[in-house]
Amino acid sequence: MFCLRAKRRGSGPGSHLWSLSRVRNHLARKLMGLAATYVSSAQDSGLSYQAAVCTELKKPLVLQKLPSLPLKPTEVRVDVHYCGVNFADFLICRGLYQEQPPMPFTPGMEFTGSVLEVGPNVTAICKMLWPIGEEIPYEVAAALPVSYGTVILALQHRAKTRPGETVLITAAAGAAGLAAVDFASHVLNTKVIAATGTDEKCELAVQKGAVASINYTTKNLKEEVKKLTANKGVNVVFDAVGGDIFKDAFSSLAWEGRIVVVGFAGGNIPSVPANLLLLKNVAAMGVYWGRYQHQDFPVFSRSIMSAVQYCQEGRIKPRVGAVYKLQQVNEAFLHVTQRKSTGKVIINMK
Repeated sequence: MFCLRAKRRGSGPGSHLWSLSRVRNHLARKLMGLAATYVSSAQDSGLSYQAAVCTELKKPLVLQKLPSLPLKPTEVRVDVHYCGVNFADFLICRGLYQEQPPMPFTPGMEFTGSVLEVGPNVTAICKMLWPIGEEIPYEVAAALPVSYGTVILALQHRAKTRPGETVLITAAAGAAGLAAVDFASHVLNTKVIAATGTDEKCELAVQKGAVASINYTTKNLKEEVKKLTANKGVNVVFDAVGGDIFKDAFSSLAWEGRIVVVGFAGGNIPSVPANLLLLKNVAAMGVYWGRYQHQDFPVFSRSIMSAVQYCQEGRIKPRVGAVYKLQQVNEAFLHVTQRKSTGKVIINMK
């Protein structure tokens, strides 16, 4: 989860300008893109658009009518249909994220929409926009970039997960967790053990492809993994929770197992017991997906393009758990932070 540095500017309700040097799209072409948390300070073009603005940290977002900007030669104007809601958006608005924009700002990391206008100097497909086929609805595509991009980098690029291995996924009914269950089960062909906080979420994860599930609020995660794996442990852990759940998951690794940390939804950042790294020859690694945009863009872009391809082929099926209107953005945030969400929460900009 991350914020890009591209400048995003509004042009009308639910639309944005992108400052890009390499874009070529036909008008009205369907696409998805990655947004920047931004502050608009340029001259008013006479038009305006609505945005949910963070005017004060730890306070509800405020809907404001903001001036839009004239289209520059190297920019593309995009009509935004849907935006994804991520836990990182909440952290940014609390001042708790690793990258913090100046105040006031509009949060947001991903969107789907169509091209409205292209500047005269725009000549190639942009690094921040990816075309989506007509077979993928806008709302489904909005669930792809951050969640599935993170999962693909974590399980495929970092953990090098192999077919037939056993993968333990924590927070397995959340946006990233359910994407991990989907991808690990149907693309990587692994055996998935899903760990969640309710029986209902466990059932959902099994429906999504997990071979077994564990409710870690009523059962001991470590002991249940032992039972399910005949004391062998799991080959890979995808952890988005942290805290004691991370510790139990880490202890559940098999010989030469790998644990990938993608977040700390539980709020507590654990320490890694280095002696276990040695004794069991295991590896602990992290995935800060957005950092790849600056460090290794081909890998970053490939994670998104792969997600689109798998979705077009029907190999993955993103779950949109809730849809809110822009006017309900604070309710959408609460839905995510109170752990009520299953799958992706998105904002309908229309």
